[in-house]
Amino acid sequence: MSGGQFESLEKTLSTYIPEAELSEVCRVLYGKELVRVDLPRQALEAASARDFELQGYVFEAEPEQLRPARLVRVGLVQNKIVLPTDAPVLDQIKALHKRVGEMVEVAAMCGVNIICFQEAWTMPFAFCTREREPWTEFAESAEEGYTTRFCQELAKKYNMVVVSPILERDEIHGETLWNTAVVVSNSGKVLGKTRKNHIPRVGDFNESTYYMEGNTGHRVFQTQFGRIAVNICYGRHHPLNWFLYGLNGAEIIFNPSATVGALSEPMWSIEARNAAIANHCFTCAINRVGTEYFKNEFTSGDGKKAHHDFGHFYGSSYVAAPDGSRTPGLSRTRDGLLVSELDLNLNRQIADKWNFKMTGRYDMYAEELSKAVQHEFQPNIIRE
Repeated sequence: MSGGQFESLEKTLSTYIPEAELSEVCRVLYGKELVRVDLPRQALEAASARDFELQGYVFEAEPEQLRPARLVRVGLVQNKIVLPTDAPVLDQIKALHKRVGEMVEVAAMCGVNIICFQEAWTMPFAFCTREREPWTEFAESAEEGYTTRFCQELAKKYNMVVVSPILERDEIHGETLWNTAVVVSNSGKVLGKTRKNHIPRVGDFNESTYYMEGNTGHRVFQTQFGRIAVNICYGRHHPLNWFLYGLNGAEIIFNPSATVGALSEPMWSIEARNAAIANHCFTCAINRVGTEYFKNEFTSGDGKKAHHDFGHFYGSSYVAAPDGSRTPGLSRTRDGLLVSELDLNLNRQIADKWNFKMTGRYDMYAEELSKAVQHEFQPNIIRE
């Protein structure tokens, strides 16, 4: 069985682990068992007809005397590209708008309040090629671009906050390219944008050929449904990146990604979950699916043969909670929509229990980090 054919860890566990032991195995792997969302029949039928997986789970908090439950439903969309990578640019964008629009319609049937798409969702993840054309033509204005206008219509139609990660062209500042997430309010207005803080230079991820590290810091967006942040892809490998979104008040941090099995899959199920625990918040990890073929061969700079694809994007999108629990992942091979109902009261309840922020000693770390970034820094090593 190849990596691309292996559908999901959860399916394999349920197939081969004895039923009497399966619940304990899942408890160790995923934390407490989650209740499933009672999804509408209409939504399930639509997902089946449109050939994508639909799953739903509930994260519950303890009832409180002074605060009502703060329930919000988030939707995570993972998908393959629709057309071949050498199809006309606008045709590819329109095909992805149509495909994702169909999935958003189902999310609306499920009562989703905030939906997030995968990294650079309107295009192939072509940054492996190091070619400028035609890939830079996919770049759009974050404020007024074709895709942002499309997302504004979705937001207004479904009363839904839309997080849309795109390749941005900053027309004001020399038409510079950025890897950007646009946040559209449920009113249909562009609430703002945030750019990718950390850019990989590993394997085929040659992204600094196209754009550099973002300059928007750690923005948190106050929406009608809660405070959200967007930690784009490679930023998930940097604990301080998650930390600063949390420090700025994020209650839900989305991590739209594009990553392949050979490079990162053993890390995937750990990083966003660790971040949820460490920062007393919910995290939502989203990854595209499929293998994208490019006409021209490219190399990885490792002495191995040139090739036409990145490898398999393994999906497996999931949501994690501050108590360490998480949903099962979506499929490694299929398009999918994961619906999760979150009670945001859980964030403070877990903070009160574990006190990571109270015991964080931020002043100590700030002092030591301020010294560590100086040219004359000397490590604090005691020698005989």
